[in-house]
Amino acid sequence: MSEKYKVATLGEMEIPPLEGRPTWSRVRQYLGIGAFGINAWTAQERGIEVIEEHDEVGENAGKHEEVYLVLSGRATFTVDGDEIPAAPGTFVFVGDPTIRRKAVADEPGTTVVAIGAQQGVAFQPSEWERSAPAFGYFATGEYDKARDVLAELLEEHPENGGILYNLACAESQLGHSDDAIVHLERAVEQEERFKDAARRDSDFDPIRDDSRFQELVGA
Repeated sequence: MSEKYKVATLGEMEIPPLEGRPTWSRVRQYLGIGAFGINAWTAQERGIEVIEEHDEVGENAGKHEEVYLVLSGRATFTVDGDEIPAAPGTFVFVGDPTIRRKAVADEPGTTVVAIGAQQGVAFQPSEWERSAPAFGYFATGEYDKARDVLAELLEEHPENGGILYNLACAESQLGHSDDAIVHLERAVEQEERFKDAARRDSDFDPIRDDSRFQELVGA
């Protein structure tokens, strides 16, 4: 391939999906784009949240303007409480970072591309995106590799709640209950929402009966 350009399909850029989650194609990382964020998600089943509900001002959020493009299938977007049916070729632009938004696949094979950046600020990849290889290892059950990726990221970002939470998930699956409790506790200290997430997350099934876990999440 020429050094002046790159060509790739969504399939070449995807990582294995977790059960009940859309397939993530790492467009920005794979192509080496540095000026803006761009990723794509494909829902294999109807009813899957192809764009997870979020805003762009929460903890570790990028304060991005975002535009979404439906490539295939059909999706229903919910933006600031308004429902928007979107057929292939539909663009949905959310310029206000504070607005909550999500998209649910109405057909199997629905693919949505998301592009975003913050006005007037040089783009910086998020720690969430840099965790992508770990998510792939979760999907394949290679929790030791997921732990290694996340532990390395944690050295750079020791107070990042998302990294701490996912590291705790990997450690729980590996049977490292002491480490999992410590990192989950630190994640909850950073972001209270991880307490509720941990109650429902099957990655913590191996330590769910641990009294320390139950006390931490209020189970």
